[in-house]
Amino acid sequence: MRGVTQPRPPAAGTRVAGAWARKGLWLAALAVLGLAGCTTVPFTQRQSFQMVPDGELASMGLQQYQEVLKDAKLSGDTAKVRMVRGVGNRIAKAAEAFLEEQGHGDKIKDLKWEFNLIEDDKTANAWVMPGGKAAVYTGILKYTRDETGLAVVLGHEVAHAIAGHGNERMSQGLMAQMGATALSVALSQQPAATQSLFMKAYGVGANMGLLLPYSRLHESEADHIGLIIMARAGYDPREAIPFWERMNAGGGERPPELLSTHPAPETRIADIQRDLPEALRYYRK
Repeated sequence: MRGVTQPRPPAAGTRVAGAWARKGLWLAALAVLGLAGCTTVPFTQRQSFQMVPDGELASMGLQQYQEVLKDAKLSGDTAKVRMVRGVGNRIAKAAEAFLEEQGHGDKIKDLKWEFNLIEDDKTANAWVMPGGKAAVYTGILKYTRDETGLAVVLGHEVAHAIAGHGNERMSQGLMAQMGATALSVALSQQPAATQSLFMKAYGVGANMGLLLPYSRLHESEADHIGLIIMARAGYDPREAIPFWERMNAGGGERPPELLSTHPAPETRIADIQRDLPEALRYYRK
């Protein structure tokens, strides 16, 4: 139309520059969140991205724990319940002392330990929720056999909890699904999505714990830290090898290691053998 200047589309170079500018802002936002959420895993000193406050996770963990116990049948075997709680509390006490020595004493305030035995002989599992809420299923007792075998399991699961592995998984999910949205906004405006991420990160009931597919890195780290914790609690860490051999023998067919999130049995046992001399120093003290 004469007399009217038609707007011209931005030049290709301008569009590219704008795209790169937006990408730069996005990367800058991710970098800020990464620095804000960066924490050090106790003992291994690995840098881990954990942007969810421990108090928030403990609150979610308590809610899920109560839901699981409401639908579960708790064991009435007083001797087994006493064993689970006795071993659990020794492991928990050792874990707290470990956190203090590692400079992570601030994490202890969110740990309210509780150990229950769920009557389910078909489920060989145990888990520890954020905040220290834990359950052992009677189906795993045929593999643990005694208190030391149980200490291997609870040391491993407590290690996942104090290392923040679930927090790391959930933080990655928050970033993937919600981008640079502040966590407070995600929690207040998208509670269902946040709760869904929590359930995916930690699993629910029998689907979590030893059966939850943490990454191979997390599994190996939990094995390493778990050996130290059980040794500090007065349990012989050498018993971890026969326990995992019994678990592996009862596990049936397994996919190749590259297709599995868990370490291959021979890899796990080799790593435990490598870490045993270190753990034995704590045990012999």
